[in-house]
Amino acid sequence: MPKMKAAIFVEKNRIVLEDKPIPDVGPLDALIRVTTTTICGTDVHILKGEYPVAKGLTVGHEPVGVIEKLGSSVTGYQEGQRVIAGAITPSGHSYACLCGCSSQDGPNTRHGFAPIGGWKFGNTIDGCQAEYVLVPDAQANLSPIPDGLTDDEVLMCPDIMSTGFSASERGRVQIGDTVVVFALGPIGLCAVAGAKLKGATTIIGVDTVPARQAVARQLGANHIVDFKAGDPVKQIMELTDGRGVDVAIEALGTQSTFESALRVLRPGGTLSSLGVYSTDLKVPLDALNAGLGDKTIVTTLCPGGKERMRRLMEVVASGRVDLKPLVTHRYKLDDIEAAYELFANQRDGVMKIAITP
Repeated sequence: MPKMKAAIFVEKNRIVLEDKPIPDVGPLDALIRVTTTTICGTDVHILKGEYPVAKGLTVGHEPVGVIEKLGSSVTGYQEGQRVIAGAITPSGHSYACLCGCSSQDGPNTRHGFAPIGGWKFGNTIDGCQAEYVLVPDAQANLSPIPDGLTDDEVLMCPDIMSTGFSASERGRVQIGDTVVVFALGPIGLCAVAGAKLKGATTIIGVDTVPARQAVARQLGANHIVDFKAGDPVKQIMELTDGRGVDVAIEALGTQSTFESALRVLRPGGTLSSLGVYSTDLKVPLDALNAGLGDKTIVTTLCPGGKERMRRLMEVVASGRVDLKPLVTHRYKLDDIEAAYELFANQRDGVMKIAITP
């Protein structure tokens, strides 16, 4: 049986490169030869044992590649075509899809842990930090890459661009809004870009890393709040003349950032949460105005599917967003264990790593 190299979860704090069989292709599937992928913060949660997956699972959920083989029922595509697939791979015909929430196309719970929605790659099925990845329900999930766009230009579309943009979409950002983004990691930076596209005219980024602050300004942030320079809530309230923000985006997944995002909302404002939380959250009574502040809290799982991917690549092709600066490091798949060590420890100014087989 032909083999491929793949990064697999072995146990807590161990993701290693091993040989695995190249997957067989079912009627609704497509086999993609991966040309570029990357490591996500969620993969680090898996590495650290904070999010449970099966031992031996191939990790990764951000594939860019070429169609190697199509299932017998998949039409409208051809082998050799460059494509991406979203990190979330909806079937297109589930109850969740048909009620307009395709990102939740999946089992409700697993191992008594938490809702997982439609996230399958590197979670419930083998992912794409490998030489090949099998895309389920390919008809609903393969999106051809427009001519002229490079792998690097579309690499953020499958997950962090879709996720970051969804914060403003779910938060209903309007023209003239003031938006704050807590934590300017890759998803937070995409949230900044998404808020600008949605019409926010004042965007505040919260972070202490100069390189991330600089990229945030490039993507549309008007103000930067360094949380090491003082209480970020106080700084944000001063910037808004005590009014508060219309939408606060929480892009880190910690109690402190969630609570700060809630405290800076104007009356009737929206907290749009993107964080993957590892422990229970507590909602302070005063920050919620004892439940009487007309505040809204929304959560988002990365929207997927081929139409979502098409739209994101159109945004890239239009030149309205350039996310290439987020790729700060490059590694071969053979060196992915070293890439994980760098990314998990956030050394050397790393934001995103391009992984090439």
